[in-house]
Amino acid sequence: MSAFNAIGADREVERDEYTPGIEPQATWCPGCGDFGVLKALKGAMADLGRDPEEVLLVTGIGCSGKLSSYFDSYGFHSIHGRSLPIARAAKLANPDLEVVAAGGDGDGYGIGGNHFMHTARENHDMTYIVFNNEIFGLTKGQTSPTSPKGHKSKTQPHGSAKSPIRPLTTALTSGATYVARTAAVNPNQAQEILVEAIEHDGFSHIDFLTQCPTWNKDAKQYVPYIDVQQNDDYDFDVSDRRDAAEMMQKTESALYEGEVLTGRFYHEADRPSYGQEKRDLGEMPDEPLAERYHEDDYEWERSYDLLGPHK
Repeated sequence: MSAFNAIGADREVERDEYTPGIEPQATWCPGCGDFGVLKALKGAMADLGRDPEEVLLVTGIGCSGKLSSYFDSYGFHSIHGRSLPIARAAKLANPDLEVVAAGGDGDGYGIGGNHFMHTARENHDMTYIVFNNEIFGLTKGQTSPTSPKGHKSKTQPHGSAKSPIRPLTTALTSGATYVARTAAVNPNQAQEILVEAIEHDGFSHIDFLTQCPTWNKDAKQYVPYIDVQQNDDYDFDVSDRRDAAEMMQKTESALYEGEVLTGRFYHEADRPSYGQEKRDLGEMPDEPLAERYHEDDYEWERSYDLLGPHK
């Protein structure tokens, strides 16, 4: 018995199964990089053979938050910066569910920055896609945490005095076990990276460069790009933290100098996920909690009964 009938189903899945039957009209602007994320995510799930009923997509607020409206799976449109705690809870309750969280650079690195760091630190088994267009797009063009120093906007009319956040470095130092950067203009690489990230057992962070032709014309189209795995000038070990950190430093500096480096930057395969560690400690049951409450004769438990009174 499964809380979701499709979990564990072995069948070929088509990309179009992730397109809603009554497809809502996309309200992203023409040329927006968000279309690239949607296409790559549909393709990745089809490549992995995931049934739409096996997948939960949790989104935040912003242009990126509309992703769950155009992607036919279980979905939850959360409040600003709060997609990760909701995604974490869902994964802990039902580890068999494939959980993906998504948000913009303002949503994920600004308002939700605290959740980002601690979800990475705890190594929750999920994939986190951050649409990075270096701007607040939905609210019409304010400076975001990834906007370059000197960037002029409605909120920084004389130019931002702040240096941008370094998303890849932040993910690595916080504890993420898979870290990559791709771009909407590189759909084949994007789909391949999403497949790897979803398959990874632990916290996968993808900094997804998504051009915003309406509100951030300075960022252009993030082209030409260089795949660091396909270029002989960049030779580093993705399993070595020091090598990864040095490569991330180069990558994040180069972006604001007009050189777009994409690819896989770090992969730690052996560290157990948070859910697995809790199960190993005996603090979570091997049987998913989501399964229990589908049984009509199950007696609900209270934490007080399990842990005893506080002393």
